[in-house]
Amino acid sequence: MRLTGSGLGCADWPQCSTTKFVDVSTGHAAIEQINRLFTGVVSAAVIAAVLGSFFVTPRRKSLIWLSSALVVGVLAQVILGAVVVLTGLNPWSNMAHFLVSLALVTTAVFLVEDAGARNVVGDFAVSDQTAPTRPMTRRFADLILGLCGLAIILGTMVTGAGPHAGDENAIRLNFDLRSITRIHSATVLLCIAATLIFIGQVRKSTSEWTRLKAKLEIFLFMAVAQGGVGYLQYFSGVPAQLVAIHVAFAVAVWISVLRLWIAARR
Repeated sequence: MRLTGSGLGCADWPQCSTTKFVDVSTGHAAIEQINRLFTGVVSAAVIAAVLGSFFVTPRRKSLIWLSSALVVGVLAQVILGAVVVLTGLNPWSNMAHFLVSLALVTTAVFLVEDAGARNVVGDFAVSDQTAPTRPMTRRFADLILGLCGLAIILGTMVTGAGPHAGDENAIRLNFDLRSITRIHSATVLLCIAATLIFIGQVRKSTSEWTRLKAKLEIFLFMAVAQGGVGYLQYFSGVPAQLVAIHVAFAVAVWISVLRLWIAARR
């Protein structure tokens, strides 16, 4: 929506226009309308997850709470979507819209990881690998997760100050684009450096390396690829196609770092 300038393709909410609930009469309206209607598909998946959590044997409250949190997140997104439209694509509301999406992704990752765990102690799923994780490993995992989260938040600020607002009349954040971009990229580089140090620490423990190797490699690949796309889009004038790839990679990076963090903390 944002990259095609269709952010205000529907000028009203919950209807697309003052006369039509669904309006695909123009390209911009059709794009925003599809985005809104896709929420119905997401809602159906979330409802299925909630219902499915009640049929897990033995029943686990953690699965019920996580799947129910997805329902709350979808409702929050619907409300934020209205705010985005009614405020004329205010960049702060756009940033919140994306970050709540990542909160939903986070909850979904925890739900999948918890549902897929092989052993259950009480109401909590645990790994079937019993070797304890060293405190340093857990602290490094916390650091990498924090740096990655900070980089994504700063990335939304870059977007809020950048050229792709979703509509030519939408306001932009009053940040110096070059400065905020440099801060964002520096955070990404710190995250990658911390990951390389983390790999060196984990290799000292055979059990940790066996458990974390694949997830570390996937996260490092995603982070480096994301950084490469970021530099490429910056030096090529921020074309919409590369921005779309960068946003998609941001979600993939966040999923991979969450899975790494869960494995390191479990």
